[in-house]
Amino acid sequence: MTCILVTGAAGMVGRAFMKAMADTEHQLIACDVTPPSELPDNAQFCPMDVTTDAPLRVVARYQPDVIVHLASVVTPPLGSDRDFAYRVDVLGTQNVVKAALAAGTKRLIVTSSGAAYGYHADNSVPLSESDPLRGNEEFAYAHHKRLVEEFLAEVRVNAPQLEQVVLRVGTVLGKGTKNQITNLFLKPRLLAVTGSNSPFVFICTRDLARILCRAATNGPTGIFNVAADDAMDVQDLAGVLNKPILRLPAWLLRMALRIAKPLGLTQYGPEQVRFLQYRPVLSNAALKQEFGYSPQKSSRAVFECWHQSVQQ
Repeated sequence: MTCILVTGAAGMVGRAFMKAMADTEHQLIACDVTPPSELPDNAQFCPMDVTTDAPLRVVARYQPDVIVHLASVVTPPLGSDRDFAYRVDVLGTQNVVKAALAAGTKRLIVTSSGAAYGYHADNSVPLSESDPLRGNEEFAYAHHKRLVEEFLAEVRVNAPQLEQVVLRVGTVLGKGTKNQITNLFLKPRLLAVTGSNSPFVFICTRDLARILCRAATNGPTGIFNVAADDAMDVQDLAGVLNKPILRLPAWLLRMALRIAKPLGLTQYGPEQVRFLQYRPVLSNAALKQEFGYSPQKSSRAVFECWHQSVQQ
C-alpha cells in the first residue's frame, strides 16, 4: 500500500483521478481548500491551501510516498488577479516541492501544460518534449507553467532523489466541462483568425486519470506530452458544433479587443489573438512509446463526447 497525497483534489481532474484509484489498496489524502464532492472509501480529506505554509505541515503529517500535484488556476475566479494565479501556480508548486523534499517523498507528479511551449508562429508542428519552453509572458497561465517547469528542472539537478513525472497536458474535456476555452465553443459563432487553422488537441478526463494512476504507481519517470491522437482545426470544430465561423484579420481582432476590454465588454485583450493563431499541437509519441499509455479516445471523439454532454 502506498500513501498518495493529491493537491487540487476537488477539481475535475482530481476527482477523476481519485475515482480511478478507488478500487486500489493505496491510501489517498485529498487536499484542497474545499472538500471534493465525493470521496472514495480509500481517501480522506485534509484542507490545504498551497499558497500558505500548510503543505509543509500536511506533508510532514502524512509522509506520503507520492504527491500528485494538480492544484492550479486554469480559469481565474471572478475578481482575482494575476498575482493570485502566480501564488497558486508558481509559489504553490514551490511550497509543495519543498514539503516533499523535507518529508522524503519518493515521487512527485506535476500537471504542467502544452501552454508552457507558448503560442508562437515558429512552434514545431507537432511539438515534442525536447522543444523549448517559451510560454508567453502576456499569458499568465502559459508563463506560470514555464516558470514552474524551470523550477522543476532545477530540482531535478539539485535533488535527484525526488522522482519526477511532468505531464504537459493538452486541453482537458470531460462531461459538462466549463471554462474559458469551452466558452469559445459555446458562442453562436466560432471566432477564428484569417489564415490560421486554430488547432486544438484534447484529452478526456478518463484518459488523463488513467495516465495519472500509472504515473503515481508503476509508470516511468520523465516529461511527457499528454494529448489524444490528431488535432482538430476550427473547421472540424465548427462541423461538430454545426456553427458558422467568424474569420477576422489579426490586426482587426487586436484592435477590437484593445478597445473592448477597457470598456468591460470582454475579458480578453489583444494578446488573445496569438492564442487563436498559434495553439501548440502536441506529439503523443513519447506518451505511447516511453510512458506506455495510448489514449483511448481521439481528439475528435473527446470533443464529440463533450459536445453531447453540454447539450443534455
